[in-house]
Amino acid sequence: MENTTYIESGTLELYVYGLLSEEENLEVSRMAKLHPEINDEILSIEKSIVNLSTSFSPFLSAENFRKIKEKLELKHAKVVEMKPSNRSQYWGWAAAVLLLIAAGYQFNELQQSRSQIANTDNEKNKLQEALVASEIKGKQTQDALAVIRDKNTTVVPLGGQAVSPDSYAKVFYNKATQVVYVDVKGLPEPPEGKVYQVWALKLNPLTPTSIGLLDNFKTDSQRIFAVSKAAGAEGFGITLEPAGGSKSPTMEQLYALGKV
Repeated sequence: MENTTYIESGTLELYVYGLLSEEENLEVSRMAKLHPEINDEILSIEKSIVNLSTSFSPFLSAENFRKIKEKLELKHAKVVEMKPSNRSQYWGWAAAVLLLIAAGYQFNELQQSRSQIANTDNEKNKLQEALVASEIKGKQTQDALAVIRDKNTTVVPLGGQAVSPDSYAKVFYNKATQVVYVDVKGLPEPPEGKVYQVWALKLNPLTPTSIGLLDNFKTDSQRIFAVSKAAGAEGFGITLEPAGGSKSPTMEQLYALGKV
């Protein structure tokens, strides 16, 4: 076998790690004595392992080593100076490096598992929120239909006014329960910073009372809204007001008006 092929076979790395059989160790030692380039490769592998392992190892200064030794001697423990085996030392370092790599891999796997669990919990929470929102929406629809279909409910048509002649709306007013729903499908979308405000009217004298702001106009595609109850209302009007509403209606912005 050529030296280059022998070096690239991986045998020398196994020799340095102490993973070869006794017979194979003797063969590598013989080849190292016969071929300087093989011996140089062995030294290079050993040096690489030392450099790698020391990057993970804590530094112990000569002064710290002396203090530890003195403490041991105070306990009358006999310190035996041993000549370390380079081969065993390299194998220990290599094992430490492999252990650190394995620990890092396991930590990464744990983090990924935790991330997956967190994502699953988030998706679960989103689904629960969507389900609750759907149930609330369904309940609101049922309530609106119940009012609209009630025989005591009066349908009050609201016609467009000067500011928007083509606008229209409907008020569903149950005089017995005083519940009020408004259908504003016929109103244009309010501009930014504006909101529609619904008013219950007493006609003599004319007394407007605010019964709700249609804050969700843009997000509610059905455009049917429940507003506050109105006792003894004789008419209803809808004006366009600044966001947050007004204490009294802005008559120049009266979009729809109707009498019960």
